Amino acid sequence: MKILDGKKIADRLLAKIDREIKKQRLKLKLAAVLVGNDPASLSFVGRKKQACGKVGVGFALYRFSINISQKILEKQVRKIAKDQKISGIIIQLPLPKSIDTDSILNLVPLGKDVDGLSRKGLEKFKKGKSKISPPVVGAVKKLLQVYKIKIRGKKVLVIGKGRLVGQPLTTWLPRQGTIVLTADKSTKNLAGLCLKADIIISGVGKPGLISGEMIKKGAVIIDVGSSKKAGRIVGDVNFESCAKKAGAISPVPGGVGPLTVACLLENLLKLDQ
Repeated sequence: MKILDGKKIADRLLAKIDREIKKQRLKLKLAAVLVGNDPASLSFVGRKKQACGKVGVGFALYRFSINISQKILEKQVRKIAKDQKISGIIIQLPLPKSIDTDSILNLVPLGKDVDGLSRKGLEKFKKGKSKISPPVVGAVKKLLQVYKIKIRGKKVLVIGKGRLVGQPLTTWLPRQGTIVLTADKSTKNLAGLCLKADIIISGVGKPGLISGEMIKKGAVIIDVGSSKKAGRIVGDVNFESCAKKAGAISPVPGGVGPLTVACLLENLLKLDQ
């Protein structure tokens, strides 16, 4: 059984990004827009700031009250987007329910959309014409490549249909010649679907969602979920029970998470080229 060590791959990628930035003498700066005080969002932003520090990228955090109006937030994002010193912008999700998320994401210029979440960014990615991939797609792709996991012709189950994980992966995977299965909270027989899958990718943030008896022997398990349980970060997968049957499995923390952040900064570099 292989442990898919995303942190090791991320460290190598960050070192490569650092060398390239120094070689080209680039002055890059990432702006993060955060609304409210959600602990998970604060943690995610903190990791991105830390990664920026490792590669010599400037970082600016724009924090706003959870009670901010749509109009004022749009005005602030437009202002940030016009700042020529800022190379890339991330809108930390989720935004409050009172905010039209799509409207805010669409204010991020294509050339600064490092997450690829704006309408124009998504359209280019869906057409296969984008120079970047959504960070989670980049992370999953690198895990598969480094560990030489072939996916063509395989049944891949993607659990979750959110804009950060499920949607970009179900766009990318069919192009790789896979048979894509999907599931979300409305799926009634999740265990049955899991048993059919050669590869399971889960990103819903529900601890213990997938256990060992739900997977077939030799399956590849990629855990993109992240939530807190008993004061520690855990994924969607019961690692101990699944590791006994899986052919390969990514841990949480230390799997997809750090690699996604590294791919975000790789996007920042690519958009500047």
